[in-house]
Amino acid sequence: MITNTTPSDAHTELLHRREAIKRVSALFGGVALIGGSALWTACTGERSPRADATRADTPLFSSTDVVLLDEVADTILPTTARSPGAKAAKVGPFIALMVTDCYAPADQEVFRQGLAALDAACRAAHNTTFLGATATQRLALLEQIDREAKQYMDTRRPDAPAHYFRMVKELALFGYFTSEIGATKAMRYIESPGRFDPCVPYVAGETSWANHA
Repeated sequence: MITNTTPSDAHTELLHRREAIKRVSALFGGVALIGGSALWTACTGERSPRADATRADTPLFSSTDVVLLDEVADTILPTTARSPGAKAAKVGPFIALMVTDCYAPADQEVFRQGLAALDAACRAAHNTTFLGATATQRLALLEQIDREAKQYMDTRRPDAPAHYFRMVKELALFGYFTSEIGATKAMRYIESPGRFDPCVPYVAGETSWANHA
């Protein structure tokens, strides 16, 4: 989880999170990610040219963008009686770091334009920004965009970019469930390898086990 860290600590933590995501994505064969392999490539490849060349002078995301990402992620994964939400797990900063450091320039541009489109859609639907919208308005908007993203992904050409909201959702899910909060509060976590239990009793309503990362 990225919180209250120095730049060096944050970089080390990002490396740990990347490795965790790489292991989790391997369980799904990689092909389930961003309609192909974009997130897998982000976790295993080199840093993007833009991140190395211009990151210091022109940050890809402003502080307001990061807050927006936090709120979007928290709408997707809200706080419940059982566990804190995505904002508590600092998923917004995680998404910004992953896109900035790892995504190809073309995917970065799709992502950035998508955030602007999301805010514009909120203004058109509710006459306010996403940050100014109510929880009900935010959820209704994201549900609509999610339906549009699914339709787009189902019919897109192989060479077409992924829908930006597909990227947002996948990064939100991976960022949350590889965080300490997601792994230990939303799921159960036991460090492995450990004792082998071939049969474990299940009690209805129990949370699923977190993957080892």
